Amino acid sequence: MQYFRYDYKTLHSCILVNRLWCRLAIPLLWEDPFKYKVSENCHFIEIILRNLNDDDKTKLNEYVIIDNDSFHSNTLFNYPSFIQHLITYRIFHSVEKWVTSITTKKRSPSSYFIQKENLSNYRISNFEKLIYRSLFLIFTENEMNLHSFDITLKDNEIKIFDKIFELILQKPNFIYNIKNLKFCVNRTTENMTKFLELVHFNCKSISSLYFRFLPLYISDYNSIIEKGLSRIINSQENLRKISFVNSSYSLYDPLSSLKHPNCSNTLNTIIFYMVDFENITVLNEVFNQLNVLESIHIVHCCHLDSKFIQQINNIHKPFKLKSLFLKYCNLQIESLKYLIQISGNYLENIGIKSSGSNELQQILPSIIKYCSKIKFLGPIRLDNQNIYLLFDLIKNIAQNLNYLTINLKDSYNGYDKGHFSSIILRNLGQNLPFKLEYLNLRLVFNTSDLELFLRNSQNTFIKKLLIFNYIENNNRESIFPYIKEYIMKRKRVKYLAIIERFNEKNEDLFSLKDKVKEFQLYDIQILNYYHLIIYNHDYVVEETY
Repeated sequence: MQYFRYDYKTLHSCILVNRLWCRLAIPLLWEDPFKYKVSENCHFIEIILRNLNDDDKTKLNEYVIIDNDSFHSNTLFNYPSFIQHLITYRIFHSVEKWVTSITTKKRSPSSYFIQKENLSNYRISNFEKLIYRSLFLIFTENEMNLHSFDITLKDNEIKIFDKIFELILQKPNFIYNIKNLKFCVNRTTENMTKFLELVHFNCKSISSLYFRFLPLYISDYNSIIEKGLSRIINSQENLRKISFVNSSYSLYDPLSSLKHPNCSNTLNTIIFYMVDFENITVLNEVFNQLNVLESIHIVHCCHLDSKFIQQINNIHKPFKLKSLFLKYCNLQIESLKYLIQISGNYLENIGIKSSGSNELQQILPSIIKYCSKIKFLGPIRLDNQNIYLLFDLIKNIAQNLNYLTINLKDSYNGYDKGHFSSIILRNLGQNLPFKLEYLNLRLVFNTSDLELFLRNSQNTFIKKLLIFNYIENNNRESIFPYIKEYIMKRKRVKYLAIIERFNEKNEDLFSLKDKVKEFQLYDIQILNYYHLIIYNHDYVVEETY
């Protein structure tokens, strides 16, 4: 049954087989009920709300009519007790969708709720807040074994979290067993600083800590947040991964905390995402104290300059840089070439969105020379200065390559998108490995070039294929006959997403229901392009779990 953990369609079928299969499948279905974007029918929220006591159920009657006696009956399982992962922004999104479905009377036949007439926007907003509080009341009072808690808050959600925090404060055991904690806000409150204190005193077994605090203005809370993070780091007994993200506060104390004995013998992964290294001066001190560090990931960071390199040179242990993604910064070419040289044996994930072709043209030869173990490549922004270097690189890493993204530059800057798309499609297919997990191509797809690419790559199975077709000069030739012939009929992909951009408008294959059904007959799932896309930062975070 564990093999079906994220295959919800199969798990739903399993619960209908017999009681044993039902008891095995239900916990897997409910361990992360807010995982994916929800449809208009968020019936699972109503199932959770059935765990409210009678007094709290009565409060719902101020806003809706509960029209089914079964809502007050017991459920077969204590479903909330199976929940292991909570992500605040997904909970807010799900509640918003569910309340909209109730208040617009677009409810499913299984809904227990009918809108009371003439609910004002103010009343609807209060109803949403009541549902948020009700859900967390259930979560905190049930014997949940919460494994991951992702607190990602927009500005308008911070006041709601303050109310939620009051519930958590009454039931601190709710967070006692957390292994993965993510805290991502742009403004803080007194209750949030108290929450960090609560984590410090009650959570000792965090293995993955992701922290992003980007205040809209500087305040006294900045130093409090910095010290709070440092105390959390020092109190952990098994911290294995930490992510520093877009930090507006000083990283001196949090980084220095990694020298604590608790971390020095457990921490094996550090992720720096959108961090400015200009004023960070303790890297060599920290890295020299980390005894089991296995991977370092640098994603869209700035000031990878000579000062940064000097700190790296003062580290007495190998600098195990596994990911290097560069984006629209003034690249320090010589420093980066040296960094690539000393990290070549470790680098597995790399992508460059350069602001100038000369920068990429100077860096690519070093990647070709020193980096043979790359499995995630891209996005690489191509133009006439570096297009053939890309093919040399793909040939060099074909035995390990598993994820590939190729983008043309968004602006023309004097080059012909169609011309360079043609060069890519005519040369790429024969250089691909026999199997790819992911291929994302954002090009101008001339049909003859596309057919040649599909023929040349016909021995390559691609689990996730994404195509973004820029249609130029009203030359709208249909690519679907070739997709059907070489992809659909030969079952060469498992998941497919296609967008065609014409006159600044996007048409997603996912919205064409007849074509979606046709692909399903060949066991190919059509997905929304932007749901299937893999972003560098998300990939690094998922890979390091």
